[in-house]
Amino acid sequence: MTEADLQALLAEVQQGSIPTAEATRRLLAALRAAPYEDLAFARVDHHRTVRQGWPETVFGQGKSPAQIAAIAERIVAAGQTLLVTRASQDAWEAVRVQIPDARYYEMGRVIVRKAPSSAPASAPARQPASPDAPSSHPILIVSAGTSDSPVAEEAAICADAMGGTVERVYDVGVAGLHRLLAERRRLEEAAVLIVVAGMEGALPSVVGGLTSAPVIAVPTSVGYGASFNGLAALLAMLNSCATGVAVVNIDNGFGAAALATRIVRTRHQMSKDERTSD
Repeated sequence: MTEADLQALLAEVQQGSIPTAEATRRLLAALRAAPYEDLAFARVDHHRTVRQGWPETVFGQGKSPAQIAAIAERIVAAGQTLLVTRASQDAWEAVRVQIPDARYYEMGRVIVRKAPSSAPASAPARQPASPDAPSSHPILIVSAGTSDSPVAEEAAICADAMGGTVERVYDVGVAGLHRLLAERRRLEEAAVLIVVAGMEGALPSVVGGLTSAPVIAVPTSVGYGASFNGLAALLAMLNSCATGVAVVNIDNGFGAAALATRIVRTRHQMSKDERTSD
């Protein structure tokens, strides 16, 4: 049972739509549920949502299509959002047999099936967020070149699946800096920026010097031989002189998305706590 599930259950009890005894039964069932499910070749961690706020993500590379499909089926059966990264076309063919309403994003190599909303139908409608609320500002995905798009799309799709509001600004690398400056307003309005670049990896430093928001730099393996499959971009980003720039591993769009959504979620929770204490 996730935090959202628990809140929905308590709201139903408060509204009188379910009796206390039924709520107690559901809570006890959730507490008795095994923390993981052993499939012999994998142990599916069903309690990761409780610990980290997000279900286990399936890293598809190195797993057979049958293994990915079996793990995916158990995640969906547990009522959790399915997210498979580095998924091949063969893996997608196997997964959609088990989960017909899942979606495959070919460029980002990601399979997604969002869990149905757990909010009760009688819950009050959510009011529009204030323009100053952290949740109303997007996670902006910025890519240097079209060749970086697969990693940028992995970040964008994963962040969206995790509940983030995602916007994209693509092909604005330093070889034509005027393209980036034309998007200055969007850079300033973002809650967090994920900046994806290969070659010399200069774009995150430039973006970091233009905005006060956190910048998550993602080096890609795009480039000629001296780029060393992304090592040159990684080292350049680690040595950025711009403040507020964090760096994830080469081609790790998923890791950037996970960090960005966690930053936004934490800021939103802090804002809620401040409003509650006033």
